[in-house]
Formats: sequence, C-alpha cells, structure tokens
Amino acid sequence: MHTSAADTKTTSALGNGHPGFPEPGSVAEVLMFKKLQERFPPQFQNIFPDKLAPRTVVIVPSLTMDQEILSKISGINHYEERLLCMLMLLRMPRTSIIYVTSETIDPIIIDYYLHMLPGITGYHALRRLTLLSCHDSSSKPLTQKILERPRLIKRIRDFIPPDHEAHMSCFNVTPLERTLAVQLQIPIYGCDPDLYELGSKSNSRKIFRECDLLVPAGFEDLHTEDDIINALAELKKQNPSLRKAVVKINDGFSGDGNAVFSYSGIEESNDPKQWVKEQLRERLKIVSDDLIYEMFMLKYKGMGGIVEAFIDGARKESPSVQCRVTPSGEYDVISTHDQELGGESGQVYIGAQFPASKEYSIELGAIGKKIAASLAKKGVLGRFAIDFISVLEKDGWKHYAIEINLRKGGTTHPYVMLQFLTDGHYNADEGIYYTSKGHLIRYYFCSDNLHSEKYVGLSPHDLIDIAMINDLHYDGTSQEGVMFHLIGALSQYGKLGVVCIGSTPQRAREFYAQIVTVLEKEC
Repeated sequence: MHTSAADTKTTSALGNGHPGFPEPGSVAEVLMFKKLQERFPPQFQNIFPDKLAPRTVVIVPSLTMDQEILSKISGINHYEERLLCMLMLLRMPRTSIIYVTSETIDPIIIDYYLHMLPGITGYHALRRLTLLSCHDSSSKPLTQKILERPRLIKRIRDFIPPDHEAHMSCFNVTPLERTLAVQLQIPIYGCDPDLYELGSKSNSRKIFRECDLLVPAGFEDLHTEDDIINALAELKKQNPSLRKAVVKINDGFSGDGNAVFSYSGIEESNDPKQWVKEQLRERLKIVSDDLIYEMFMLKYKGMGGIVEAFIDGARKESPSVQCRVTPSGEYDVISTHDQELGGESGQVYIGAQFPASKEYSIELGAIGKKIAASLAKKGVLGRFAIDFISVLEKDGWKHYAIEINLRKGGTTHPYVMLQFLTDGHYNADEGIYYTSKGHLIRYYFCSDNLHSEKYVGLSPHDLIDIAMINDLHYDGTSQEGVMFHLIGALSQYGKLGVVCIGSTPQRAREFYAQIVTVLEKEC
C-alpha cells in the first residue's frame, strides 16, 4: 500500500495516537475502521432516502495528496471551498453539516451558497451549519491539521447531535482520513484507503486491460530514470512514427504529475536508447512549471509511475465518466464530461462541458459501467472518475482509457450543484440530463481556472456585488444561470471557478462569455 510522505510524517507526528484510540496505521485501527464502515450500509438504506431523517454530515475537504505537487497549483488552499456545493444538503430540514477548513471562510461566501437553497430560508439553514477552522495556512493536508488538534476533534464530536446518524464526506480517503474517522467514531462515504492504490496510473492500466478496453501502448510499475529511458526507447521501437510519449507519476493531480517527452531529432541517431538517455533532461517537458527535473525524478522514484504513448489525432477529445458505487454494492454512471485541457503540454485540467458530446456519450457511459462493475467487485465505495482520450477515425470514435481517479475531482462539484439545484438525474443510456420537471434538459460549462491578473484584488464582497449588479446568478425559476466557486482565491490569485447552466450547450457557453465580459469591464 502506497503511503505518501505526508502520511508518514503525520503518523510519526501523532506518535501512539490520542488516548483511547489505536495507534494510527495499526492493525487495531484498521479493524476499528472496518467495524465503523459496516455501520454505513444500514445508514445508507434507512436514512439517505428519508429527507426528514435526522443526520449530520461532517465534510473534510482535504486534498490529502503529495503536497509538493499540489503546491504548484495556484490558490490550492482555496480548493477546500469546492465542496461547499454540499451545503445544498441543508435543503433537507433535519440535516446538519459540520464543515472543517484550514482557514476561516468569509461569511459572504457562505451566505452566497445558502441563498441558492431551494425551499429553505438562509436563517433555518444557518442554524444547522457548523463551520470550524484550523486557523492554519500551511501546506500540510487539512486532515493532518485536524489530527494534530485533539480539541478540534472533540469539538466536531460534540457538535454531532446524539439522535443523529453521522458520516464523513472527503475529497479523497487515505490513512489520515481513516485515522480521523476512527477518532470521530463515524464511517466515511468513500473508498477504503487499503484500496487507494487501485486508482494509481499503473493499476488503472491493469484494470482497463482486465475490462478489455483500449489502452495507449506503454509500461507501468516503473520507478527509476533507467526504467523511463528503457520504456521510452521501447515505445519508439514498437512504433517508429510515434512523436511524443507521456511520463506520469502514479499519484499526480490535475496533470501536475505528468511530463511530455518529444522524440524530435531521434531519427538522426544510430542508437535510439542512448539518444533518449542523453536527451531525457532536455526533452522531458514537466507540466508543472515549478517542478524541477530532479524533484520530478525523486517523486517518480518514490511513488512509481508509467510511460505511455501520446495519443495523436486530427480530432481528439478528453472526455471523462463519473461513476458511483453505493454502500449497497450498486453502481451507476452519474455523469459524462468533455474536459478542456490546457497549458503548454495540453495536460492541465481547465474546465468541462456536461454532458459529453452526443456523438459518443452513450458509448462512454457503457464503458464506464463496465469499469464500475469491476471496481465494485474489488470493494470500491463512493464516487470516482475515469479519464479517456477519444480520437475520431474512419470507422468511428476510439476511446483510450487513461486513468482512474478514486476520489472526487474537478467534475464532482459542478455536477453536485446541478443535481441539488434541479433535483434531476443523468440518464447514461440516453446521454441526457433531465431536471425534476421531467421534460427540461440541462447542460453546463464549468471551470476551476477562470484567471486574470486583472482580477487580483477583487474581494468576495466585490465579486458578489458585481454578480448582483450584472444579473450573474442562478435563477431557480428558469433553472438556468451562473454559480461561482473558489471565491476565496480571487483576491490573492486572480482566480475563481464557475458553473454555467443552460438549456443548450451554446447557452451555457454564452453565460460563461458574459462572465468574462463583465469581469473585464469591471476590472
């Protein structure tokens, strides 16, 4: 089982654990966690369907991943705000939420979300919302910060009413989240950390092959620089026309654990392997601008990774499929997206259109269901996504499965917002999203990376003011409009996120264009 540097440091920092609980990472803790998880299926079956059932959801939006890679993402601490979409659970009048963050969230951001609650006043919702902060802006994972504060853990426990069933909701589940669940004595709606490695780049390729899916030519379970050199040379030998290859760290995030290698100039060499060895440092373009070659190789050695062919095509798309396995063992496809990737290498997630193109969304749904069935058999629980590269060829679209993300991701919060606001569902067999009104179909365009230096200095208050004056909001009557997220990142980083819901894909894009126009004018 892979343990990141952050996990190791935390386990060490916590020593023998807090009084009354097993040592973090111990067999006793693992057994206690499994007992807690056994309580969750009955809760899911009895409490979840009842909108009036008393329940508490403890939301811990920690990105518990490699912190040096995450630190290269602008405004990463504010990504904890992305799960504020789950405040929409407060539309159920006996549901309470405890939301924990590294730093205090501006009250106007909370008010902005509560204002969108259908059928519930802001006052009623606010009485059932508890916001807790670690008051810690360091780069450590949020869950680690919580574990280092036993008084905060006690406060979380004390805020759960005695007559409520409770569970945790997290961005991803690692040994740190397992330790926190044990110390809170509540289960997690997420994948057991013992299965986390199923979502690595290497294991994703193996699962895809088990499911008889198309996978780019390549090699997995690599660790050393020599492994990379050998794999790059062998790929070129197998396919002399190959222009580029992708080198990926097993546990990267949003493309920032990837690097692209160009074979340009190899034709002049009599010894391709020696050429790759000599050119690796110069021709390996690391996606994260701030991650130097030596650090990339150090991460690769520690986490392992893959090398695979860069898929080319005259028309190429980057769709994803989001799936869910419930505590009852049922699985389904809950969304498809066409992702927009940017950056110099075209590997960085920028935004997405929902649903994916009607040309292939149904095909993708069928593939996603096959992978979900495989993962359900392996014991996976909760939401996860599968990324693809799709290329149009003479005989139709070819979908290359790229990776599995056993966690929430960039397409989770936009879809959750749409679902909570419209009370609808995605029909994967038709590739269409229907609202609760039945005949209404909705689409959206979303981005986590609406960015401009001109936006720096705009406070959350400024953004809300600009939105209200320019009619940039979600209209519950028409079930169309705009929602903002990552609002806290705006002032310092000039960056925010948006979800634009429309009755057609074009209308959703028009909302986005309107936002950009308004912000340009106001700034």
